[in-house]
Amino acid sequence: MSLTALFDPDSIAVIGASKTPGKLGNDAMANAKEFDGPVYPVNPSGEGAVYGYEFVDSVGDTDADLALCCVPGPATPEVIEECGAAGVGAAVVFAGGFAESGDRGRELQAQIRDTADEYDIAVLGPNTAGHIIPHRDLFSSFVPGFDEIESGDVAIAAQSGGVGVTATFQLDREGYGTAGMYGLGNRVNTDFDDVVPMLDEDPAAEAIALHIEGTSEIDAAIDAIDEAETPVAALKSGDRMAEFVQAHTAAPIQESERYEQAFRDAGAVMADSLTELLDASRVLAQCPQADGPNVGLVTAQAGPGIMMADSLQERGVTFPELTEETRERLDEILLGFTYDQNPVDTGRPMPEFGDVIDAVGRDDNVDIVLVYEIFEHSLGYPVEELEQLTADIDKPVVFTVAGPDDALTEDRERLEELGVATFDTPERGAYAASVLAETSR
Repeated sequence: MSLTALFDPDSIAVIGASKTPGKLGNDAMANAKEFDGPVYPVNPSGEGAVYGYEFVDSVGDTDADLALCCVPGPATPEVIEECGAAGVGAAVVFAGGFAESGDRGRELQAQIRDTADEYDIAVLGPNTAGHIIPHRDLFSSFVPGFDEIESGDVAIAAQSGGVGVTATFQLDREGYGTAGMYGLGNRVNTDFDDVVPMLDEDPAAEAIALHIEGTSEIDAAIDAIDEAETPVAALKSGDRMAEFVQAHTAAPIQESERYEQAFRDAGAVMADSLTELLDASRVLAQCPQADGPNVGLVTAQAGPGIMMADSLQERGVTFPELTEETRERLDEILLGFTYDQNPVDTGRPMPEFGDVIDAVGRDDNVDIVLVYEIFEHSLGYPVEELEQLTADIDKPVVFTVAGPDDALTEDRERLEELGVATFDTPERGAYAASVLAETSR
């Protein structure tokens, strides 16, 4: 089975398209219209056009290779049969009421699987929010606002469409897009082991974020992660309340322990929350791989720095002693009341703060540079110094920023362009540094 039509279609059919705002078929068309290729609203009851596209009676009247199925669950097996006869290569099934809902639903899902296997159709779902690939102008979802998501470097594959949607909008709110969001739903024949290799081949995806409730293809998923060159972060949920989980995506009940060590052995980072999942993915996407786990921490405020140091030490991250050359350079810069070991604290932002970061960043004992600074209008952030530092050293730099949003935006965006991953709380910055330590060579 090929996933090409799912990831890179030539044309799209929206089956069950509607002119009525608020209906699934209208929301799906509102997103699909952004596609740079033919889009066919399919509805034998449709008259005229929707979003400028003329209705057609049947998917058989199109040359679509991707179908978005906006029909109720009981009608879906017949629609998949029509897609197969029309030569459609992939279908997204939004409807629920399948294996997660009881015996009748399991029968319907089995019919979809059998028909899809007969015609070699890759099915995303059922019971999914769909998928989007912004850098291909592909928004195969009914979620309003998805057509405005920008392209980014983190790809999300989520068993729960709700988790995938939440993650996508969180990245968007924080100023990042996504390389893609894929809601796997009930995984009728498209599972993690199918999607991860495709994301690994996507040059836009610099990291892969996985949300998993449970899959019968766990061994294949582990193999896919192990073989992927793109870094992977994963979040396992659904350890308890088995009936709730079963009623969601019909996932097998599997404890996190079944995943955590196996995924780590395969090279994945395991997160404990959605924010950690996204932060781990972002820092892996943006920063070069660290040569080791040794962190050099520079702060302009000791309190947040102490919190970061506590968090890192709890995670087993080491703070190496700085070289004599670095200490001599710091002695020339820092005032006497500051702390010049590692962590290095300047007391407050200072004009030479960038020089302090530069000194620690160039230290041979430091593998990862972590910074905390509160914004001051008279100083800004040391963008120029970091530009030179990142050009000269191949080490990851994580910068934790605090201050008014408007004041931060320009400098923060410039830091991101330099490959400096930025975060907005001590805990998030420290966690990102711990991920780099965990995945160091």
